[in-house]
Parts: sequence; structure tokens; C-alpha cells
Amino acid sequence: MYKLVIFLVFIFSTIQLSAQSDKKLIRKGNKDFQKSEYQEAEKNYSKALETNPSSNNAAFNLGTSRYAQENFEEAVKDFDKAASMSLKPEKEAEAMYNLGNSLMSLEKYQESIEAYKRALRAQPENEDARYNLAYAQWKMKQQQDQQQDQQQDQEDQNKDQQEENQDQQQQQDQQQDQQQDQQENSDQQQQADSDQQQQQGKQQPQPQQLTKEDAERMLQALQNNEKKTMDKVNEQKVKSSARVSKEKDW
Repeated sequence: MYKLVIFLVFIFSTIQLSAQSDKKLIRKGNKDFQKSEYQEAEKNYSKALETNPSSNNAAFNLGTSRYAQENFEEAVKDFDKAASMSLKPEKEAEAMYNLGNSLMSLEKYQESIEAYKRALRAQPENEDARYNLAYAQWKMKQQQDQQQDQQQDQEDQNKDQQEENQDQQQQQDQQQDQQQDQQENSDQQQQADSDQQQQQGKQQPQPQQLTKEDAERMLQALQNNEKKTMDKVNEQKVKSSARVSKEKDW
């Protein structure tokens, strides 16, 4: 288990009372910081930096007060400014080291690695910077591995979702095909029934409508036929009767 080493450098003004207000404000801020009154210390350091924008001590200590309040974003700006204003290598190394710690707290491991490397270039014997550099490299490797795993998981989820969507689409297509087949079969059956009904209608004789005149003519013809038939019957009776009379003439 690697432990992040936090190394904070406090700049205490050792000069005698001076008319320069930024020095007084820095001393006041240092007292507030020692009492863990970080907000008050931040106010005094900010005023000192406003009074003397080129004060490396004010920028550095402002960063330490904001770091103590976990305001890492602003602390990064302050330590970067302090490093750029440092004229001595050890001052630059201290600022870059704390800059690396602030970036580490923000999980910006690649940037913190660069800060620790700058601290080591300015102060090669800084073992804390060397330790934190190794720790930042290890954390960055973990972060990259985690990102790769998350990316792979996301790709797998996307692939599974695509396959599921394809399966659903295939099922929908199959259902549509089945519905279409059923509709076609139904249409064919309806057409067959319709054709059969039409064929049956053609085969069945249609009843004829008789007019009154046709009916009277048919009735008259029947009566005429019936009269002729009766006449023939009567004629036969007469002939038969005559033959019988002849046979009994003894």
C-alpha cells in the first residue's frame, strides 16, 4: 500500500518589522495558518499577493492555505505561479512538489508526474518527490487499466445490445412473414370460395318468368291435348264395344 506523502513548505518572514505591507500580511497569514485558521490565512495571503504580485512567498503560501481547505483547483494555480516566479532551484522544487500533490489529489496523474519530474530536475535529492513520482506513475497505470476495462465493458454491452436488437428484429421479421403468409392464405381461400360460388351460380338454371299470355297459351294447349286424348279414348271404347258384340253373335 503506497502512501501519498504531503510535503508543505511554509514561508515565515524572519525580517524585522518593515513598512512593506505584503511582508506584514504574509506574517499575519502565517500566524493564522499555524492556528489552522486557513480561511483567514488565505485572505491575508491574497491581500499580500495583490499588494505585491511578484511575491513568490505570497503565492506559495496562498497555495498551501487553499490546499489545506482541499481547494485543489485554485492551489494548482497558486503553486504554478509560485514556481514561475522562483529564482532559486530549491524554491521552484518546493512549488513544483506541492503542485504535483495538488494534481494528484485531483487524480490528474499524468500532469502530477510532470510536476514531480520538474521538482526532481530542480532538486535531485528530493526523495519525497521521487517517491510521489513513483506513486503517481502507479496510480496512472491503475487509472488506464480501469479505463480500458470500462471501455471493454462498454463495448461488450454495446455488442450484446446489438445482438439483442438483431434477435428482436429477426423475431419481428418472422412475425411479419407469418402474418403475411396467413393473409395471403386467407386471400387465396376467399378467392377460391368466390370462384366456387360463381361457378355454382353458372351451373344452376335460372328460373324463367312467365307472362300472363304464355300461361294462358300453355293452359289452352293442355286443354286441347286433354280433349284429343278423351276423344281417342271414346273412339277406342266404341270400337271395342262393336267387336265384342260381333263375337257374341251366336
